[in-house]
Amino acid sequence: MLLPDAPAALLRRFLLALLALCAVAAPARADKASQPIPAATLALMAAKGTNAAAPILLRAYKRDSEIELWKRNAAGRYVPIKTYPICRWSGQLGPKTKNGDRQVPEGFYTVAKSQMNPNSRYYLSFDIGYPNAYDRAHGATGSAIMVHGICSSMGCFAMTDQVAGELFAVAREAFAGGQTAFQFQAFPFRMTAANMARHRTDPNIGFWRQLKEGSDRFEATGEEPVVGVAAGRYAFQPLRDPAKEAAAQALHRSENERITELAEEGAAAVRTTYSDGGQHAFWAHRISQGFPVGDISRPEALAYAGQEVVLIAARRKPAPPAAMPESLWAAVIGPGTPFYPVRAAYRAPFEGGRTPLFAATRRYEETLPRLLRAALDDGLAPPAFADPQPTVERVAQR
Repeated sequence: MLLPDAPAALLRRFLLALLALCAVAAPARADKASQPIPAATLALMAAKGTNAAAPILLRAYKRDSEIELWKRNAAGRYVPIKTYPICRWSGQLGPKTKNGDRQVPEGFYTVAKSQMNPNSRYYLSFDIGYPNAYDRAHGATGSAIMVHGICSSMGCFAMTDQVAGELFAVAREAFAGGQTAFQFQAFPFRMTAANMARHRTDPNIGFWRQLKEGSDRFEATGEEPVVGVAAGRYAFQPLRDPAKEAAAQALHRSENERITELAEEGAAAVRTTYSDGGQHAFWAHRISQGFPVGDISRPEALAYAGQEVVLIAARRKPAPPAAMPESLWAAVIGPGTPFYPVRAAYRAPFEGGRTPLFAATRRYEETLPRLLRAALDDGLAPPAFADPQPTVERVAQR
């Protein structure tokens, strides 16, 4: 009697242990949306004068495969806290335009509490809010563009489970602190003057100039730009503080001037192409070491990520010829020269005179270098000469 019952008893014990394990594991997995912000991240916040409950703002850069976390400090200014590597994004640089194009969007988006998804099949996720008003104004289609776990993207920002869990926790605590929605800024690359000049011939450059204006306003003031759409373009509401508004306009103006300077100085122009999106080098290295990141979408495409096609080769623009040095002026019209009396009468340029001679020499110093520069750059058309008059006609006119 004891022997037949022994297997049954062991089976009962096994089933009870399995049920106990499931009872523990199920709450643990269901509780993933309640995991705390890591202590190291909280320390970074404290070092910048902010905390877990303060409002957040996220900035994503496709070519760099990074998402930045910004938080508002006690002074009311957003400050950078941490940069997270993107494990996978898909598509090309440029905006998303239609459903199924695998494009990760670019633009200014809003994430409300209702867009957080603790039951995502990709661990944890939140919807960035595509399409926004700008996208709809241009007839863009598609939906459910997420920041989520694992390493597979079909138009989303795939971050791996651990990173997605931390971003979820950071957003959750900001909502608990009273923030009703946070801004998600998505860019093709960091919107520096150098990057804009480098991509100045790209078909998307007009759209990227709009994104740069919003980026510059944020960089200048540390305030979340108030974004709208007017005549099919992004429009940014002026800041209430006139000094901050002036700072935003000044930075944007100086950045545009710098872009023009870089182009004139001969900076290369390129177009960056992808087989299907990219991945941060950090994750590429970890994956090569066997680190688990879940499914990786189109891993073969990552070998052809970020190929640059040079459209305009870099060139070094020659410096303009220098004006005639003072030593040469002195040798020509200095003391002891035949022209010294003329110098004394008209007060030579290096003495600061404002005479006809001074004006003439200043025209030389300013005009000749410009003409030479234009000639060297093939920007100066050759003079048009009239056909010489035949000798017989000249003789006939005497």
